[in-house]
Amino acid sequence: MLNTRSNTQRTIVILLLAFALSSSSAPAQVSSASGQQVNARVNGLLSRMTLQEKIGQLTQVGALDLKLDQRKELGDLLPEDSVSIEDHVRRGEAGSILWTTDPVFISNLQHVAMEESRMKIPLLFGFDVIHGFRTISPVPLAMAATWDPDLAENAQSVAAQEASAGGINWTFGPMVDIARDARWGRIVEGAGEDPYLGAAMARAQVRGFQGQQLGTPGRVVGSVKHFAGYGAAEGGRDYDGAYIPEEHLRNVYLPPFKAAIDAGVGTVMSAYLDLNDVPASGNRFLLRDVLRRDLGFKGFVVSDAMAVRDLETHGFARDPQDAAFRSLTAGVNMDMASLTYLRNLESLVQSGKLSVTQIDDAVRPVLEVKIRMGLFEHPYADSSTAESILNDPEHRKLARIAAQRTMVLLRNENSRCL
Repeated sequence: MLNTRSNTQRTIVILLLAFALSSSSAPAQVSSASGQQVNARVNGLLSRMTLQEKIGQLTQVGALDLKLDQRKELGDLLPEDSVSIEDHVRRGEAGSILWTTDPVFISNLQHVAMEESRMKIPLLFGFDVIHGFRTISPVPLAMAATWDPDLAENAQSVAAQEASAGGINWTFGPMVDIARDARWGRIVEGAGEDPYLGAAMARAQVRGFQGQQLGTPGRVVGSVKHFAGYGAAEGGRDYDGAYIPEEHLRNVYLPPFKAAIDAGVGTVMSAYLDLNDVPASGNRFLLRDVLRRDLGFKGFVVSDAMAVRDLETHGFARDPQDAAFRSLTAGVNMDMASLTYLRNLESLVQSGKLSVTQIDDAVRPVLEVKIRMGLFEHPYADSSTAESILNDPEHRKLARIAAQRTMVLLRNENSRCL
C-alpha cells in the first residue's frame, strides 16, 4: 500500500506539473503594427546617434562610488574610472547602471539621462533581485522544492513590484543553471538538478518578474542566466570551465533557458566559464547559433560582471581591444561594468575591424527592450506609492505561505541516519 500511495502521489505531482507547463502560454505577442512602430523608433534613434552614443548603450556602468566595501573586496578586478557616473550618463556613455538600490540616486541619474544627455534615452537600472527585494522570500532552490510554479511566479511578482517601486527596472534573474555537483556554491540560486522542474520554475519566474509581456506596469525585465552550462563547472568550483557534450548541453542544460525564452524573457546573461575550451562570453556558436538561431531569442545579451575584459584573462583575447572585438562579434550586446566596450569599440570601428552596421545591430535590441518597457514615456519610479508597495502586508503574508510550503521534512526510516 505504501508503494502504491507513493506512486499515486508521484503521478499526481507529474500531472500537475504537466498541466502547469502546458497551460503556461507564452506572453501575448506584439502585433506586427507594434513591431513596425518599435522598429521605426529604433531606426529613428540610431539615425541621430553618434558612434560614441551607440557604444554608450552597450555599456553598463557600476555605481562604485556608493559601494566602497565592494571596491575593497574586488580590488584590482574593478576598472579604474576617473569619470563620474553622472558625466558618463550626461555624455551618453551609459545604457545601464548597476550596484545601487538607492532610490534618490537612481532618480537623479535618470533625470540626468532624460534632461541633460543629448539623446534623452532612459537608463536601465539592474540589480540581483534573487528572492525578494524588501520582502524576502525563500531562496529559488527552496521554491523548486514546492513543485509549485504558481507560488514562484507570485513571489517574483512581489519582488518585481517592490524593486520597480524603488527604481530598479531590470533584474539579473532568474538563474536557471542545472546543478548536479553539491560542491557548487551557487546551487541555492537555481532549481537544482532536474531540467523539467527547472524549466517550469524558469517560466514561472519570468512571468513573475515581467508579467505577461514587457512593459507590464510595476514589473521589471528579467535576465535569464548564466548562458550556458555554468552549473557544470569542474569540481564544483565557481568560474571553472566545463566540458559538456552537445547532446548533454541541449537535453539537460538548455531546457530551462528555452522555457524562459518562450516566456518572453527580455535579456540573457552570458556566463564566465570556458565551455568546451571557449569562454561563453566570446562563444559565437553558443550566443548566435544556439541562443538566437536555435532557441529563437530576440532580446539582448549582457555579459556577467567583467566577463568581457576577462576574455584576456582566459587567454582567449590578446588585449582589451581584442576582447571587445571577440565579445561583440560573438553576440554580447552589453558589457557589464568593465568599460571594455566604451574604451575600445570606437577605435575598432575607426580601424575598419568593426563596421558601424555591426554596432547598430548590437544596439538595436537594447533600444527595443527600453521601448517595449515604456521607459521613454515613464522613466521614473512613482515615489508617492513606493512606501505603500514596499510595506504591503499582503507581501509578507505571501512570504510566510511560501516559507511554509518550502519546508522539506526528512524521515529517518529504519534508523539509517544517526
